[in-house]
Amino acid sequence: MDIGRFLWYVVVMAGVTYLIRMLPLVLIKKKIQNPFLKSFLFYIPYAVLAAMAFPAVLSSTSSVWSAILGLAVGVLLSFKEKDLLIVAGCACVTVFLVEYLLSSFGVITF
Repeated sequence: MDIGRFLWYVVVMAGVTYLIRMLPLVLIKKKIQNPFLKSFLFYIPYAVLAAMAFPAVLSSTSSVWSAILGLAVGVLLSFKEKDLLIVAGCACVTVFLVEYLLSSFGVITF
C-alpha cells in the first residue's frame, strides 16, 4: 500500500470519527429531560468497556481457570466497593498464585 492511499484512509477514518462525535452536539440543542434516555446514555460507556474487556480477561492468561478466579475475585471485591487499585491488585495476585500452583502441580495449560 502506498503512502497516499494510507493517508487517505486515515483522513476518512478521522472524518467519520469526528462526525459521530460532533453530530449529537450540533443536532441536540436542549437538555435531555427523559429519565430513561438519561440513564441509558449514562451506562453506555460502562457497557462498551465491559464488552471490550471481558473477552480479553478470559484469554489473557495461560489457563482459563486462573482467569475465571481472578475475574471472580475482582467482581467480588468491586461489589464490596473496594478501591480500584485494591481490586486490580488482588485480581492480579490471584491469577499469579493460581498460575503458580497449576505449574507447580504440572497441570497442562493452554
